[in-house]
Amino acid sequence: MDALEPRLKAEAARLGFSLCGIAPAAEADTFALYEGWLDAGYAAGMGYLHDKREQRRHPSSVLSDVRSVVMLGIEYSSAPHPDPMPANHGKVARYAQGPDYHTIIWAKLNELSAWLSREVPDSRSRGVVDTAPLLERDFARRAGLGWIGKNTLLINPKRGSYFFLAGFLTDVEMKIDQPFATNHCGSCTACLDACPTQAFVKPGTLDAAKCISYLTIEHRGPLPEGADLHGWLFGCDVCQEVCPWNRFAGAGALPHDDGLVTLDCVRILDMDTADFSKDYRGSALRRAKLEGLKRNANAVIPLQR
Repeated sequence: MDALEPRLKAEAARLGFSLCGIAPAAEADTFALYEGWLDAGYAAGMGYLHDKREQRRHPSSVLSDVRSVVMLGIEYSSAPHPDPMPANHGKVARYAQGPDYHTIIWAKLNELSAWLSREVPDSRSRGVVDTAPLLERDFARRAGLGWIGKNTLLINPKRGSYFFLAGFLTDVEMKIDQPFATNHCGSCTACLDACPTQAFVKPGTLDAAKCISYLTIEHRGPLPEGADLHGWLFGCDVCQEVCPWNRFAGAGALPHDDGLVTLDCVRILDMDTADFSKDYRGSALRRAKLEGLKRNANAVIPLQR
């Protein structure tokens, strides 16, 4: 029988993951940098990152007897925003232009876990998608999936950056892949220059308090005085849209909803909780909550109401 690793990668590809690599279950390379980022206050109001700081040091906090960290990437379908934009509409980040990715990817990870259990009886595994204390980009780089760009996102030379990362941790000892040891951003500063709010302190360092994605999704309460969302209602894609590596972005393996490319801000301002639950059931937009979307809609359109 063929070795386990190529068979696992073939199964991951069958499930829709276009990227797959294996990293060692060791302390995260960038943990000290991550601590410095937190200590500098760049996490803004995301207190949960401080609460689980130490857990991100080693993947054993996710799976106690982990021996291998399989990192996976799955591209999301997306559509560019219309130009000009429809009146009173706000832009939605590409990753949210479809059903909530967590549910879909968790189901695929469960299938991968079931496959591994058949191949290696009594093995243990756990799949995670950005809700567990794992420094995904760190392990993805170590698994050979790409480099961490100046915009802090993982960039793959053949796929760009329009993909979700997922981790599949197992107690099965596997042959690891070569880490991605080079950085191909070169002298390009397109992402840094294009950021509407100048949220990058320096290449590779983001101040979340200035980031439109943070302000429209994670931030709770009123927007900072003078905040300009530049037409974004939920998230922001600017630093990816200008990245030259995204000319290689794939078509995507996840569902896409054309009705979520932009949203009518007037409709959102008129919504009640029942409308919100019905319209965005199973959508990543629920992360911002109704009050957050209303706040963002008020900032996107100057309405006399």
